[in-house]
Amino acid sequence: MKTFTDLGVSNAFLKALEEIDIITPTEIQIKAIPFLIEKGTDFIGQAQTGTGKTAAFGLPILQGINPDKPVIQALILSPTRELGQQIAKQLFKYIKYLPKKIFIESVYGGPNIEEQIRSLTRPTHVVVATPGRLVDLLERKAIDLSFIRTLVLDEADEMLSMGFKKDLDAILKCTAGKRHTWLFSATMPLEIKKIITSYMSPTSMKVEVNRNEIVNRDIEHKFLVCTREEKPVVLLQFLSTQRTERGLVFCRTKVEAQTVAKRLQAKKINADALHGDMLQIERDKVMRAFKNGKLQILIATDLAARGIDVKELAFVVHYQLPEKSEFYTHRSGRTGRAGHKGFSLSMVTPREVETLKNIQKELGIAVKEISKQ
Repeated sequence: MKTFTDLGVSNAFLKALEEIDIITPTEIQIKAIPFLIEKGTDFIGQAQTGTGKTAAFGLPILQGINPDKPVIQALILSPTRELGQQIAKQLFKYIKYLPKKIFIESVYGGPNIEEQIRSLTRPTHVVVATPGRLVDLLERKAIDLSFIRTLVLDEADEMLSMGFKKDLDAILKCTAGKRHTWLFSATMPLEIKKIITSYMSPTSMKVEVNRNEIVNRDIEHKFLVCTREEKPVVLLQFLSTQRTERGLVFCRTKVEAQTVAKRLQAKKINADALHGDMLQIERDKVMRAFKNGKLQILIATDLAARGIDVKELAFVVHYQLPEKSEFYTHRSGRTGRAGHKGFSLSMVTPREVETLKNIQKELGIAVKEISKQ
């Protein structure tokens, strides 16, 4: 059994890892950390949320920072402010026992940009950013990336599916020739391959955490066939079997997510929706309630659910099948994490059975049919 010491992680971080109960390295950490610490050149890691990616890139980044140089040495891009905040929070935990302080700032849309500009005037070593806000800061000449040695693209496929291609191109062009790029993505669609070809070394180190294993690991996949009209009743029946367990219900549209949330609330179920039309303050309020356990069921669209990381979710319901098979991976990966068992239920109409079979085939998973109660 490998340890973090075996991977080359220095003693200053080991105590902090132990304190937050990160003892045994995950597959992506075992494959990535030694290379990123020793060489740190261009790296491609195919791994999903929940596999321990933050430590896989975070520890090598922090270990390579020179605290005596008050300049930005590493930049981490994430698709959403929620994920960005989460990464920054995790990095703060890792540096708790370092002899010299490393300064980390996170910048993202929503809060006042002037406040973030003021924060960046202080000594900063690592910046965690969403692409849109970073481009705003670059346009205002409010951030200096001329000293960065490492650029991390976390959840790169999600950044592209959220429409950040133009921003990513601008950032990658602006930092070209000055940095190594570490790209992490759950899936490898054509657009990601284009980024790899355009901006990364042809000799990049590639590591894959078995894709089928990601979707299969500790998750039981089931589906049931019902008409569109039957779905509300079937969902209620399923939730009644879950008692106090917490979970996510996925819809394809904002309207459907709101409708499902209202129906559940009318039945006195502690549920709420998360979708793109909400103000950031409303989104934060719903996410806080869900993370704190005050909210039992979260109904979300694929876009709104980006970057959600809530531990110990018992189940995921695909109330509507996703538009793309890789979204099924992202959705299902929200349950069955960190050694816990998970359950993924797809509610499909008779016409969608074929679509689900294609998803199964593409992802190499077995989804068993169950009957309506």
